Amino acid sequence: MRLFIAINFDEEIKNYLMNLIEEFKQSAEKGNFTLRNNLHLTMVFIGEVSTDQLGLIKSAMNRIKEEPFSITIGGLGKFKRRGGDIYWVDVEKNQSLGSINSLLSSELRKAGFQIEDREFTPHLTLGREVILKTHQDMEKYKQLAQNREMQVTKVSLMKSERISGKLTYTEIYAKDL
Repeated sequence: MRLFIAINFDEEIKNYLMNLIEEFKQSAEKGNFTLRNNLHLTMVFIGEVSTDQLGLIKSAMNRIKEEPFSITIGGLGKFKRRGGDIYWVDVEKNQSLGSINSLLSSELRKAGFQIEDREFTPHLTLGREVILKTHQDMEKYKQLAQNREMQVTKVSLMKSERISGKLTYTEIYAKDL
């Protein structure tokens, strides 16, 4: 099974993000947009694992000692790609996010998982392979992407799978903060 560790968003933030996604859809020639139930902030991507490795992942998650904390979501960006860009909303880096990412990456590596060794850049993907009808639309979206705050109270182990042709993320374990 394909797994990652994430922070899931509350309903208020999901509503805000879905409004942004709907605006993007109106101005896009094409795009693969994130579904409401798939909106999340990836803390660590793990990849393919067997069922007998779940205990190692849960053990790493249980070492998180952070208390609940706030994150700020806002600011719009894109990664340029051939065939369409990836549009994302920035999640302001803070000490708690960095600590959780660092701890999980370290513990999972010690347990034998191949975790990418690159700088943690917290962001939330709105859409992939997006081609906007005009470049002027980007300025409109930057103004719509205003800062929002959310309280983080848990970190979730998520399973990624295709169900009836749709990419679906399901929480299979959670560590309360």
